Amino acid sequence: MTIKDTPEEWEIRATETPFTGNKTSVRTDDVVMPDGSVVRRDYQVHPGSVAVLALDEQDRVLLINQYRHPVRHKLWEIPAGLLDVPGENPLHAAQRELYEEAHVKAGDWRVLTDVYTTPGGCDEAVRIFLARDLSEAEGERFVTEHEETDMAYARVPVDELVRLVLAGDVHNNCLVVGVLALVATRAGDGVDALRPADAPWPARPFAS
Repeated sequence: MTIKDTPEEWEIRATETPFTGNKTSVRTDDVVMPDGSVVRRDYQVHPGSVAVLALDEQDRVLLINQYRHPVRHKLWEIPAGLLDVPGENPLHAAQRELYEEAHVKAGDWRVLTDVYTTPGGCDEAVRIFLARDLSEAEGERFVTEHEETDMAYARVPVDELVRLVLAGDVHNNCLVVGVLALVATRAGDGVDALRPADAPWPARPFAS
């Protein structure tokens, strides 16, 4: 048996969009099950996201602290953001988010991993990049708004972050997946074996 996720789409008898928001919407599909029954499934439709595990020369990860209203927490996270335009190159989006949220640029980019965040209730796909060779970005800082006006910043050693993840002290999906993927990469074939930054992404196809 080959262990690999594969595309598949079951028959949809009916579909509707009962809610459309600014960035996401909710869709309701009547899906035909293997036994022939039809079951209604509600899920969030999401444009997709990118996240950046930015690693400095001291083996520290750049973190931001941001209020997340749905979970009523201020979470430590890695820089991340939406794919604002359908078909947008995810590397360009990641570079933009690193600049806007941390005023940092990176000279070396790799794909760390790709994930579906909550596939039981949302179609969001996230590409997590590893960014190295960090330096301060040129020009003025991006003007923040809403929750981003209250962000704090930190740089935390990888080993300390692993401890915080396993202790249940940090919970952001991209941070947890990103830092553990980095540790697994180092224990395996090494960072140089990671996919290039422009590797294909079937979940969110893009133009070069």
